[in-house]
Amino acid sequence: MNQLLRVAFFCAAVFTAQCSIAQEAQYPIVKEYGGIYEVPEATERPDGSLEYFILVDMTTAASDNAEVSRWVDNIARMMNLHGLAGVTKDRLHVKVVVHGGAIATVMNNEEYKKRYEVDNPNIPVYKALKAAGAEILVCGQSLRARNLTKENVYDGVNVALSALTTVTTYAPKGYTVLKF
Repeated sequence: MNQLLRVAFFCAAVFTAQCSIAQEAQYPIVKEYGGIYEVPEATERPDGSLEYFILVDMTTAASDNAEVSRWVDNIARMMNLHGLAGVTKDRLHVKVVVHGGAIATVMNNEEYKKRYEVDNPNIPVYKALKAAGAEILVCGQSLRARNLTKENVYDGVNVALSALTTVTTYAPKGYTVLKF
């Protein structure tokens, strides 16, 4: 009987562990993108009472032009992780400056399709980021270097003089710079 109880407890523990691992993704700030999971045992979390100022310096291109860039989705994940910890949308100030290889992620659908023969899968994610309060900027120098103009990017993007000056402008204002 003792052996039977041990097996029963073991099976219950395995079942409980599997249920906690198989939870559904959550989207507290950026809806439908950047799904994250609660980690009850985490002892390090964002402070839900603080105001966060974050500048994402994004240069990494997508590995597959037909799929959402994992780096664009990672911005949504970062915002959702803060939301999961209790940081409200109004206390999460996010700017994203896109340049270098990541420039394709902000191209409008027409330009993207002309170059890659597929629709730009990143536009819906950027729209969700903007709806969640993020500001999306593209480096004007990167546009010029690639013979692109404001008309070649989707309409939710603002043009910055450069990514370099965007970083040097917002870092002294207290923004934490994340490099993607």
